[in-house]
Order: sequence, then C-alpha cells, then structure tokens
Amino acid sequence: MAASSLLSLMFLISKLLLASSSLFVARNPTTFTIPLSPIFTKNQPSDPIKTLNSLASSSLTRAHHLKHPKSKPPLTKTKVFSHSYGGYSISLSFGTPPQTISFLLDTGSSPVWFPCTSQYFCTDCDIDPSKIPLFIPKLSSSSKFIDCQNPNCARISSLNSLSGCQGCNCSQACPYLFLYGIGSTLGLLLSETLDFPKKLFTNFLVGCSISANQQPSAGIAGFGRTPESLPSQLGLSKFSYCLISQRFNDKSESSDLVLYRGSSSDAKTPGLSYTPFRKNPVSNDSALRDYYYVDLLKVIVGCKSVNIPYKYLVPENNAYGNGGTIVDSGTTYTSMEKPIFDAMATAFEAEMGNFPRASADVEASTGSNLCFKITGLKFEKIKFPELTFEFKGGAKMELPVANYFEPVDVGNSSFVCLTIVAVSTLDSDGPAIILGNTQQQNFYVEFDLKNDRFGFRKQTCNKK
Repeated sequence: MAASSLLSLMFLISKLLLASSSLFVARNPTTFTIPLSPIFTKNQPSDPIKTLNSLASSSLTRAHHLKHPKSKPPLTKTKVFSHSYGGYSISLSFGTPPQTISFLLDTGSSPVWFPCTSQYFCTDCDIDPSKIPLFIPKLSSSSKFIDCQNPNCARISSLNSLSGCQGCNCSQACPYLFLYGIGSTLGLLLSETLDFPKKLFTNFLVGCSISANQQPSAGIAGFGRTPESLPSQLGLSKFSYCLISQRFNDKSESSDLVLYRGSSSDAKTPGLSYTPFRKNPVSNDSALRDYYYVDLLKVIVGCKSVNIPYKYLVPENNAYGNGGTIVDSGTTYTSMEKPIFDAMATAFEAEMGNFPRASADVEASTGSNLCFKITGLKFEKIKFPELTFEFKGGAKMELPVANYFEPVDVGNSSFVCLTIVAVSTLDSDGPAIILGNTQQQNFYVEFDLKNDRFGFRKQTCNKK
C-alpha cells in the first residue's frame, strides 16, 4: 500500500474513533504493585527440543533487532513463536471508563502500544485475531488522537521518515511503525488516561495499533530510557521485578512488578548488590538510547575468569555503538558475540571434562551452541561448574544452574544445553552482550532511575 493511501486510511479511521476528554487527577500514591506473569500460549511447542530451538531462534532474532533496531528482521528457517513463550506480561487499564489490556514487559524498547479498534488485524500471530483483547477508543471519553504536527509525533513516529508525513496537515493523526526482533506493528498515536488504583495519569502517549505481524496477543509496555517509555511518562524514580522460573509452567503463578514514584533517597535496598548504569553510547542509531547499559567486567566459569577482549566490554562512541552489555527483559536467552561465547564455551568444556560434548547434529536440533551428554545421570544430581557475571563495583550475579543449563532428551540419550546463544561475527554492531530474562529468573532486580544504578539479589520469585 502506498504511503499516501496508508495515511489517508489511518486518517479516516482516526476521525471515526476520535473522542473528546474531560480529565480528573486523583491524589498521589507513591508505589504501585502489578502482578507479573510468564506468557504461555496454546501454540507453543510441546516437544522440549522444539521449545529449546524456538527460544534460541527467537533470542537470536531479538539480538539482531537490538543490535540493528531499524533494520528488518533476518529470515529464519525455524518457526519462531513471537513473544508467545519466554516473556512476561502485566495488565494495565486505559481509558474512561477503563479498559484492561495485557502488555509484554520490555526494558529493551520505550513505546507503549496496545491492539486497538475493531479494525485490528494481526498476521502470523500466536492467537486467533478474533480473540485478541482490543482497546476501543470510541468507548473512552478521554481518547484523543495526536495530530501529525504535534512534537510528540516527530519524536515517536518512524513513519515520518518513510512516508513523507511532513506534508500532512495538522488534522491528520500521527502514524507510527514499530519494528521488533520478530515482526512489527503499525498504528496511530493516542493520548489517553492510564488508570491505577487511587491515581489517574492523564495525557499518556500510547500507540493505538491497527495492524501487526508476528506479535503477542497483547500490547507492549516499553520500559526503556527515553521520554515515551512508561517509567518516563509516569515520572518513576525506580522500578523492580522478580521473574518466576518458566519451569513452573503454571498460568496461575505470578510475581510483582513494583513502580516507585516521587522522590527517592540514595539509600540502597537491603541485600542488593549494585552496579551503575553506564551512559549510553553516542551513535547514529538513536534507538540505542532506549537500552540499560551496565559494565560487565568478568564472566567466571567455575573459578576461572574467561578472557574477554576489552573492546567487547565497553560500548564505542561510533556510528554503530559496538560493544557493551545491556539488560533486556524481552530477550529470553542471553546472547553474546561469538568470540565471547567461544571463550566461555572453552572454559565450560574444561570444567565439564567428564561429560562429552554433544555432536553438532544434537546442538543444531536444539538450537544451542553448547550441549553435553549426561545419559544415565539425573540433572539434579550433577555438580555443574558455577557461572558468575561480575559487574563494575564488585556486584556478582551468581547464577543458579537452572538459569544456564537446560536438560533435554534427544532419542535415547540425555543432554544438558546452555541457554546462552552465540551471535554471528557478522552481527557485531550494537551491544556485544544482552542479558536475557532466563538468566534473571529468581532474582529480585531493581532499576534505580534516580541514582542510575542496577541492583539485584537472589530470591525465590513465586509467591506460593
């Protein structure tokens, strides 16, 4: 569809859905607690090998996107279950009266959007489109579409540079196109009221998505570092979460996402180890401003530090922002550029000397870059080498074995496979290491925005 035709269609839809608003602001609580749950769908593969392969594939695709945010996702031969397994969701209420929608929690992006209008359609998604919960603007008295000349449009809408939106008049609604590791979504920028208990946030910028490709049966709540993110729009001083293990495989399980507003002291939360957030690299790609960079100094396998060249540990202030480490809730498996991964794999092979490495065919079938044969032994009884990430300031993330090894049966043989993936040397732009949510499971983590630091401690996250 031509860009001009697309804009005209979206303008007509916005005119049909537009509504005026009368807004009310309640008194200001300082903390909000929201249930945070793993995402499960009927379409996720039941075969553990296919599950492992799917999660590895989607993690690599996500890594490619985070390293090249404005490029199209690479072609993959493996069926990818877009955000349908391995992510975490929250429910938020928008509108007057409020309509409740599920959102994927994503610290690797900033825009917030939901499936919107009765015209919404989604191709290659994880659910029957007719069953996707939708936000209906015409049912809300506080809905207001942002026009094309609003400053917020120029900041958020990537369609401006693609479609000649500069020529639109002030009455046309602001279009956007958001690209993700897998798929994309397109819609109109909306001003709405976000409804929390005892507090309404008015004039919240949110995307009203009219179409999507390979997206979750929910919206996406961007928790990144730029002004359009949920933390920025709400004026949060910090937020924290605790991700339950995906191994529970229980839809009733949840943990807490906690949002903190207002002034926050410099005092540290008891029991947490902290590392400072690093200033984001200056590059030609403005999307890198979304990311939470931290200084990972060492990867330790057993008692030995892996030799990682300095250039991978520190992001460069060049056109591509090569190097460095980011924390991303939307990535399932941690990814590392291949030279880092290979050095770590060599260390694991030395530590796992009694267990033969799996064949290339087994590793290919699971999507893992490193598997070991453990036939005849129980996973729980094996003493595996510890894996530790050491950050600037001395903070050490000592991972539970379940956060980096996954048992899987292939035929009559049993294996354990590393749930960290290697990124091709041809894909060296952007962050070199992406700390995914599998490695964050059963850790309480805190994004202290006021004091620019990342804190964590081991903690069992399920409430039962």
